[in-house]
Amino acid sequence: MQNLKIRTTRAVVGVNIGKNKDTPNERAAEDYERCLEALYPHVDYVTLNVSSPNTPGLRDLQGVEALSSLLEKVLRKREALRQKHARQVAVALKISPDLDEKGIEDIAAAARRARIDGLVATNTTTSRAGVEGLPHADEAGGLSGAPLKEQASSTIRTLHRHLQGEIPIIGAGGILCGADAAEKLAAGATLVQIYTGLIYRGPALIDECVSACLARSRTANSGSR
Repeated sequence: MQNLKIRTTRAVVGVNIGKNKDTPNERAAEDYERCLEALYPHVDYVTLNVSSPNTPGLRDLQGVEALSSLLEKVLRKREALRQKHARQVAVALKISPDLDEKGIEDIAAAARRARIDGLVATNTTTSRAGVEGLPHADEAGGLSGAPLKEQASSTIRTLHRHLQGEIPIIGAGGILCGADAAEKLAAGATLVQIYTGLIYRGPALIDECVSACLARSRTANSGSR
């Protein structure tokens, strides 16, 4: 929090918030609202994390009724803070890659009704497909990086099919090179986020992703003429 208060960068700054693990789901909105209020003056967007596999029961908030209630309460709080601070902070929702088709469709519908500003697809996965038998493969927690890439892209494609561009999608999961970033855009994302790739590749990955995405954009534009 202190770093956010004294930041001098003009870059877009976002934060990821979630409920405490010992907060029951029926009171989860209180944690999100409290975080939103504390961070609101210092950030440009807030992502509501309802999909971390590391917080017991958190993914239950992706259900239709729980999610609709959470979004309604958080966005009502956002409106009060917008008036208080005379500035708009965008709200996005981060979803799981382990959802089935119906789950993704339900989230798309809830997001559309709530008119949130974006969807982040996706968080880490509980699947161990692609790493079976490797050391530490059976450890608890979410798996990120290359094994997640196709699962995340598939979720983006399904989400895009249901949203049809109505809400921006931020693609994340398994982006380890520029081609991976371009793949997320091809799947339907508007923006991309990187984390594991940045750890392994370093800052050079950013320029590589920007170049690949620009090249894809130029190709798409020339093909539409």
